[in-house]
Amino acid sequence: MAPPTTQQVLLSPAELSYLHTSLSLTPPIRPDGRTPSQFRPLIAETGILPGTNGSARICFADGTEAIVGIKAEMEKSRLGYQQSDEAESRDDDGEDTKRGSNDWLEVAVEVPGARDDDSTQIFLAAMLTEALLADREFTRRLWINRRFHWKIYVDILLLSQALSYPLPLLSLTTHLALLSTRLPKLKSELDEDPMFDDDWEASVYLYPRNSQGSYTRPPVTLLVMAVKDNIIFDPSKEELAVAEVVLAVSVGERAAGVASSMEIDSGKMRDLRLLAVRTIDPPSRLTPPGIPNTLNTATGGTAPTTEQAASQRETMHEEGVWQPPRGGAKRKLIAAMIQKVLEQGGVAEEVLDGLDAVELG
Repeated sequence: MAPPTTQQVLLSPAELSYLHTSLSLTPPIRPDGRTPSQFRPLIAETGILPGTNGSARICFADGTEAIVGIKAEMEKSRLGYQQSDEAESRDDDGEDTKRGSNDWLEVAVEVPGARDDDSTQIFLAAMLTEALLADREFTRRLWINRRFHWKIYVDILLLSQALSYPLPLLSLTTHLALLSTRLPKLKSELDEDPMFDDDWEASVYLYPRNSQGSYTRPPVTLLVMAVKDNIIFDPSKEELAVAEVVLAVSVGERAAGVASSMEIDSGKMRDLRLLAVRTIDPPSRLTPPGIPNTLNTATGGTAPTTEQAASQRETMHEEGVWQPPRGGAKRKLIAAMIQKVLEQGGVAEEVLDGLDAVELG
């Protein structure tokens, strides 16, 4: 399980109970007035860092901002005994089989005010790396020939203090930075020493777009929470304070041509697939519980001993009294949260369509 999502939220038990009740309604009433599947407004731009192969910046409406810079470096591939034997194998077209390695990607996350070995930074980098490596298409794009490859360095900087869990912000910014990443055009052939075109205008995108407008995109990681049976996307700091279940869902897109060609409008359909799911420890488990009137001496109740109070609070569910969530989530609820992300015309498709509208610098 991942570390807690945010710092301790300074809300009273009465405020927590009010938020939990509002989010439990049908439909839920969110503090900022958004619908359950609506994301916060954002500003996005690419090509902002000179001297990088790709860069992007995203700023959410609440002021949280992140910048991602990507550098590519050519390295010589190290082949083991088994790999050296398999390297001679050819595919049906007579070309070397493209294989990738997890060592070809390095992700670093920097959060202001946090140590370099902070568990939150390490987990954020691991989640972003896991999603990219789970999509095997990414490492294959870094293959030059069986002797050389590209190594990608992804440096992520969170410019402002995170008001909510920053994983979706960092994932969307990394997605745009990878889309804008360009590599020098290769002029050599087969296993020759790589030679590249000096003209940067002739460089190629790491994720090129074809004339039909369909192309493979980097994966994205979305944050989903649930309060009772209500599924809410892109939760704010206050909403996470009363969340019962929080999931980080990584979604990728299958390579072009995998989807059925019988679709009339197949060019606009996305064949999404699940890459990774992580449970996030919500800060609601650390919030102070409310005291019901039966245990409050100020309202005529009886004050129990410490042991009695602890046992009674765990089993008491009184309307209007905040009780931190205990235990795990039902499998049916987790399956519904994942299905809500992957469904046709769902949130993941809306996010990818919105990112496609950003002009690549």
